[in-house]
Amino acid sequence: MAGKSVDMSKIKQVLQLSQNKVSNRQIARDLDINKETVGNYVRFFRSDTLPLKELLKMEDPELDSRFRAGNPAYTDARHQTFLDELPRFRESLRNKHVTRYLVWEEYIKEHPDGYRKSQFFHHLKQHLVASKPTTSLTDTYVGGEKLFVDFAGDTLEYVDLDTGEIIQVQVFVATLPYTDYGFALCVPSQRVEDFLYAIAKCLEFLGGVPKILVTDNLKSAVIKAERYEPTLNKALEDMGNHYHFVTIPCKPYSLTHKALVENHVKLVYRRVYAKLRNQTFYSLEELNEAVTQKMLEHNQTRMQQRPYSRQEQFFAAEKDALAPLPQEAYEMKFYCDLQVRNDGFVYLARDKHYYSVSYLHIGKRSRIIYTRTLVKIFINGEQVATHQRVIGFGRTYLNEHLASASKAILERSPEYYENRAARCSPLLKQLISDMFHDLEERALPPEFKYQTCDFMLSLQRKTPREDFERACGIAIENRAYTGKFLQNVIHNLAGAEQQKKSDTRKNPEPTNHENMRGSSHYQ
Repeated sequence: MAGKSVDMSKIKQVLQLSQNKVSNRQIARDLDINKETVGNYVRFFRSDTLPLKELLKMEDPELDSRFRAGNPAYTDARHQTFLDELPRFRESLRNKHVTRYLVWEEYIKEHPDGYRKSQFFHHLKQHLVASKPTTSLTDTYVGGEKLFVDFAGDTLEYVDLDTGEIIQVQVFVATLPYTDYGFALCVPSQRVEDFLYAIAKCLEFLGGVPKILVTDNLKSAVIKAERYEPTLNKALEDMGNHYHFVTIPCKPYSLTHKALVENHVKLVYRRVYAKLRNQTFYSLEELNEAVTQKMLEHNQTRMQQRPYSRQEQFFAAEKDALAPLPQEAYEMKFYCDLQVRNDGFVYLARDKHYYSVSYLHIGKRSRIIYTRTLVKIFINGEQVATHQRVIGFGRTYLNEHLASASKAILERSPEYYENRAARCSPLLKQLISDMFHDLEERALPPEFKYQTCDFMLSLQRKTPREDFERACGIAIENRAYTGKFLQNVIHNLAGAEQQKKSDTRKNPEPTNHENMRGSSHYQ
């Protein structure tokens, strides 16, 4: 009689048979109850102040309350173990994601001979849990019609191995209301990119597409929340067009519109958060593996009021109702308007990268649509260029887009300058080759010396061949790979030559000596 091991309706049958003068042994045999238990029930109710006939007229809850109230003492040894563990149960239940069922699972692993679930819940309720009646109105859903999505209010976390920093991550939760089939995924943030990535992974997990996506009014989905005509994020609209679903945000401040997904978030708290609370993860991938495993267990767990699991019901009743996934994977689209620069490029600041269009469009306004892999450029509604997307500083171009001057600049390379120098001077070619070799040894990019090469070629055009060759030889000998050094050497050589000519003009040697006085001058 310690717990709810026997239903009150069966106890009433015991009392009725006893009232009809049936022996305890026969009652035990007919109702498949232990003989001593039957005797305890009969003795207990016959000792009550009310006659047995009046007790049998009571409703089950009333009789149960009277029955439990008369049994304050527990002699079962398991009860003492329960009381010893009670402080630990209380501590565990302070975590809002931990349920009584999880506490019982952990208890029964440590005490295999302990209370079964019903008895455990009964004693736990007496000591800790207050009963709170709730009411709910069940909605009717059609298989394959809707998918509810939302972010959990609480985060999960992992530890960055490189820095030791604890990284908080958001948890995306989705459920199909017809079968209550659930999905959860950890993503870095609630930004649009992460939100759409999570939806795509969810649809991939389901293996199909519902007709309607029901979202909360988060910024990643809804730009302007209105009661009847909310403004959707364009990226989400693009995704819906790709997968062929429509998005219907729930009404603002209306929790009942998304009650099912809110309830599934609570289930995720209990069956994922609570069970992972004592584990440490060291990457987002490792965390998601654990979350996926716990969600699989959740979907495969038989529901309390149904003889099947969510997974069984999904594959039996809803999987075939989903539309097929498109053959091509979805890539999120980004939009921006940029002016074509004077060099025939547009600059995508997000990537810190330049992309070319035909030089005929210089100065025009362009519409840029780019995804994770492609950059498309439109001018006056016409697509004028398509490039592979590149992250990082640099230029992506097509030769046919470039004017001749731009092409000459962009085609520069060490080989380009070495070939030009070879046509001018063998020593200049050696100087430039040595200069690029020195850059390579210092792990510097060759672009670092392109302007120096242009400077040296300019000096070559302005300097007498003999002086330029001598200057190149001096620069090579001194491993001086700057245009300024070469210019100074040329200037010094020119100065020395000029000085030599000047000295020659200052000391002429006369030939006729007419300017000198002879002996006759003094006579």
